Amino acid sequence: MRSLVIVGAGGFARETVAAVRAVNDLRPSWRLLGFLDDDPGLHGTERVGLPVLGGTDRLAELGDPAIVVCVGNPRDHTVRRRVVHRLALPAERYATIVHPGAHLGTACSVGPGTVLLAGVVLTADVTVGGHVAVMPHAVLTHDAVVSDHVTIASGARLGGGTVLRPGAYLGAGALIREGVTVGEGSLVGMGAVVLRDVPPGEVWAGNPARRLRGVEPPTPPAGAGRRTMPEAVGS
Repeated sequence: MRSLVIVGAGGFARETVAAVRAVNDLRPSWRLLGFLDDDPGLHGTERVGLPVLGGTDRLAELGDPAIVVCVGNPRDHTVRRRVVHRLALPAERYATIVHPGAHLGTACSVGPGTVLLAGVVLTADVTVGGHVAVMPHAVLTHDAVVSDHVTIASGARLGGGTVLRPGAYLGAGALIREGVTVGEGSLVGMGAVVLRDVPPGEVWAGNPARRLRGVEPPTPPAGAGRRTMPEAVGS
């Protein structure tokens, strides 16, 4: 069993713990050490029976555990990419977590640091990059390409040959037409029906989806200067 640390302690982090435990129920694979979160108010507390060990600056003290970064939400959907870049760890340090209830079809691939939760379906020839969060019951159909640091919320559906560029975010229940590209860093709202390409750095919503505005930079947390991580996806 390899030691595993979850970066973040919000909803997505706790859902990832549940997936790891489901994996361990079938075949013991991971020894969960706990969470690292840069919110000092969480240090010394517990989440789902695991300790919040401190901030990410404590990572070096823990030896050489595997890591999975589980932060990000619609208010700041680029935070996971920033945290991964700040940690600057080699790819082999990152765990890939696939819930036993997920289905990976023929010739699908999943990158390091990615989490697929229960009920996710990859049908055939789907390529998923690194540090991607795919929430429960999302469906990615043939030849879809999901780039690094993308978030796909629960129930989203990708048609065949769709492309999600780095850091894109799909809200719950979003539907992406076959062959459509969602640009880098763009956000597609809950339940949106996307029938044409979404340019980079834009927010789209509605049925059919249309541009609402550009993506706004994240709001600095209260008490600026203190590093914090927003609550995770699914919280």
